[in-house]
Amino acid sequence: MNQVEVFEEIDAPPDVVWDVLLEFSSDPTINPFVRSMDDVPVVGERLRSRASSGSRSSTFQPEVIAIEEGRRLVWLGRLFLPFTFDGYHEFHLEPIDDGSRTRLLQRETVRGALVPLLFDARRFEREFRKTNETIKERAEARVAA
Repeated sequence: MNQVEVFEEIDAPPDVVWDVLLEFSSDPTINPFVRSMDDVPVVGERLRSRASSGSRSSTFQPEVIAIEEGRRLVWLGRLFLPFTFDGYHEFHLEPIDDGSRTRLLQRETVRGALVPLLFDARRFEREFRKTNETIKERAEARVAA
């Protein structure tokens, strides 16, 4: 099992950050790896997603595992069969200070037989940082407006 975690402190309340986070379904510029997500997350349902890395792209359909409005979004993506390459992806939003700021955590936990061949922790970390920074910029701009 391998894991990548990236934190970002954002000068915006969790509800604003949450709204920006959920825009991934309509705005491919939020996440440099997941270029589109066709659905609004609903627990137990699958999201139709398009991922790209360099010249390669693929469609994947992770299952939404948990949603706590304004706090947490979790999905499980799987390549082929269970334990081949399973990716457990989480976004956590924690209010900090007086609730006017947010600590955003993006985490991916992977496991399975193909992890040593397919999992590039440095690339995941780079992509998560870009995504978190974009969410931060947009959320802070909304608060400033």
